[in-house]
Amino acid sequence: MSSHLLLSGKVAIVTGGGKGIGKAIALALGEAGANVVVCSRTPEELEKVAQDIQQKGRKALAIKTDITVKEELSNLVQKTMEEFKRIDILVNNAGLSYMRPLFDFKEEGWDKIFNTNLKAVFLLSREAAKIMKEQGGGRIINITTGGAERAGINMGPYHASKAGLKMLSMCMAVEWASFKINVNCVGPGLTRTEFSKPLWSNPDIYKMVAGNIPYGRIAEPEEIAGAVVFLASDAANFITGHSIYVDGGGLAR
Repeated sequence: MSSHLLLSGKVAIVTGGGKGIGKAIALALGEAGANVVVCSRTPEELEKVAQDIQQKGRKALAIKTDITVKEELSNLVQKTMEEFKRIDILVNNAGLSYMRPLFDFKEEGWDKIFNTNLKAVFLLSREAAKIMKEQGGGRIINITTGGAERAGINMGPYHASKAGLKMLSMCMAVEWASFKINVNCVGPGLTRTEFSKPLWSNPDIYKMVAGNIPYGRIAEPEEIAGAVVFLASDAANFITGHSIYVDGGGLAR
C-alpha cells in the first residue's frame, strides 16, 4: 500500500459501524493502520467488528450509541478521547430511511430521518471538529447517496436529507478549511447490504436495477470503503467540499 494511503497512528470514529457499509469502512480503516471506534445501537455487532480490527493488530473500541441523543454523542467523543487522546477521522455513516409515498409520509417519520441523517451529523461533526482544530487538522467524511443529486420515488425525505447533508458538508468544508479540517462526502450507489436485500435478492428486480447501472452490477460494501480510506489519507490532502459517488456510473448515465 502506498505510504500516502496509510493511516498509521490515526484515530477514527465510524457511526453505524456494526454492519453493512459501516462495518466495511471500519475494517478498511483498521487495515490501513488506524485505531477505530465503532458505534451503533447494537453492541453485539459492534464487539464483533472491534475484535476483527484488533486481530489486524490495531486498537478498537465499541461504544453503544444512539446518534439522535445529544448526550450519547458527547459520551462517544468523551470515551474516544479518554482511550486515544485524539480524533483524526470521523465517518458519519449511520443513516435511516423509509420507503413511502410523500402523501402517506408521517411527520414523525420525517423527523426521525432528518434527526438521524442531518442533525446528528451536524452535532457530532461539530464536537469532533473542535478537537481536530486544537490538534491542527482532521478529516470528516459523510456518507450520502446518489439520491443527493436526483429524485427518487417513495424516497423523498431520505433523498432530501442526503441533499441537505451534501450542502452541510460543503459549508463545513469552507468554514473549517483554515483549521486543516477536510470535509467530504462519499455517495454509494445501490450496495449489497441487508438494507437493500429486497432489491438484490430477487433475481428479476436485480436484473432490472443492475440494467440501469453502466457497470452492470451493484456495489459491494468494500468498494465504498476504498473511497473513504482515500479521503482519510494524505493522498487527499487538498480535497475538501467534494462528493465522490461510488455508483458504477449510475449518475453519469
